[in-house]
Amino acid sequence: MRRRLIAAAALMLLAACSAPAEVPQAPVGEAPFVYVKNLDVITEWDPSRSYSNEIIAFQNIYETLTLWNPVTKKSAPRLATSWRSSADGRTWTFNLRPGVTFHTGRPLDAAAVKASIERTMQAKTGASYIWDAVSGIRAEDTRTVTFSLKYPVPLDLVASAGYSAYIYDTKAAPDLGKWLKEGRDAGSGPYTVVSWQKGKEQELSLKAYDKYWGGWTRPHYNAVKFRVVPDPDRAYRLLQRGEVSFVERLSPPLFARAGAAPGLRTSERPSFQTAMLLFNTAAGPMKDIRLRRAIQKAVDYRGLLKGLKGAASPASGLIPEGLMGHVPGRVPKQDLNGAAQLLARAGYGPAGKPLRLRLTYGEGDTDWRLLATQLTRTLQPLNVTIDARPMPWNAQWELGKKRGQDIFVMYWWPDYADGYSWFGNVFHSGNPPVFNLTYLNDHGLDAMLDTVPELTVTDRPAAQRAYEQATRRVLDQRAAAALPWVVNYQRAYLGGIQGYDDNPAYPDVVFVYDLRPSG
Repeated sequence: MRRRLIAAAALMLLAACSAPAEVPQAPVGEAPFVYVKNLDVITEWDPSRSYSNEIIAFQNIYETLTLWNPVTKKSAPRLATSWRSSADGRTWTFNLRPGVTFHTGRPLDAAAVKASIERTMQAKTGASYIWDAVSGIRAEDTRTVTFSLKYPVPLDLVASAGYSAYIYDTKAAPDLGKWLKEGRDAGSGPYTVVSWQKGKEQELSLKAYDKYWGGWTRPHYNAVKFRVVPDPDRAYRLLQRGEVSFVERLSPPLFARAGAAPGLRTSERPSFQTAMLLFNTAAGPMKDIRLRRAIQKAVDYRGLLKGLKGAASPASGLIPEGLMGHVPGRVPKQDLNGAAQLLARAGYGPAGKPLRLRLTYGEGDTDWRLLATQLTRTLQPLNVTIDARPMPWNAQWELGKKRGQDIFVMYWWPDYADGYSWFGNVFHSGNPPVFNLTYLNDHGLDAMLDTVPELTVTDRPAAQRAYEQATRRVLDQRAAAALPWVVNYQRAYLGGIQGYDDNPAYPDVVFVYDLRPSG
């Protein structure tokens, strides 16, 4: 899984204020914006259930009430033009943008907002937990919707989430789930689905929505295409030839070449995206905490950062710097002697039984390949063999949900710009597992985590203390994971493209509507 200073919110607001009463038709005849990814794009078509790579497409198809602005570190208008909360933080009222329609032609009004969020809440999957504080939703009139909360949460921030906050047309079909599964959409964004070819390189095609509320008065891309190219060398060649517009990740040598290549541009930014090795705490050899601690100590954290050549920064704790819950001073270090001692105590190591561990990671990711290679080399003298298997994301995730690996390697980023989702989704008990791919079942940790959303509003120092305690519990007491780095985004794209920037709250998303096409 993968993941712009934001101009998005400002541009959208400007477009809304200046859009004429009659929205101009979408441009025709221009070259499409072609986005290259190394893994499958679509894992789930239902916006109430979507919780993976499709964010890169969905943020161009669907919209949320608000959008997080990384410059102000606050929510900005999107489908809602303004909002207010009561003094106790338990009532929130959003005023909706006029004249917005879904791709189905129906109006996006307060009743539609209420219906879509209630449907997402009822799904009880993906990131639907972000609405757990909501006790009721009222459509006051066509353009005003009010949320009543059981306890105070920053609902304007929640409403900007990258998952489970989409507003969609629940009346698009009698059986909406089945209708969406066929590769259709019910969004209000600037682009709508043309075709989807599951498992194909040319996986997904979008076209401009003629009646988009932002209008089409200036140059825009009229189409967006998503191609799956696991081989980074081939992806770079396609970019050089101008056959694709944007590559979200290249190996450090290729990124350096792109920076010096005529006709190409590069972008490098810090992110909220953490690399994670999730250990199987429920079955297999890693059920032994001594082995989990041994692997934590064996990882060559400094060597990996050196090998990634600027594509990563050290991780400290679970939550990256810039979000509540970050714990400074916890950068891990390699300790091979400690690893050897723990292996020996468990009956393994050079003088003990051989240990074989299955590690899975997303194919085509050169950073993961580097990690697998280095970890394999490090552990061989300790009589530990790493069976490293690169896999398409959908296949890796399905295997993980069946507890089919000892170490599950993946990236994680926040559902909205807050640290809670690292704990509430990855390390909170869950059966069946979705992203709790350590299969940790710690009810004490769960109880601690369940207090955090409210504390984030009512007592931020207490919330930070809870995060620190939870970090110690996951990494030290349970040794459920190792975090080798935090990603630095390194993008390459055609030099004529204007207006691109990264927003870490929406990992790997290019808001294509905001771009000026290349010449």
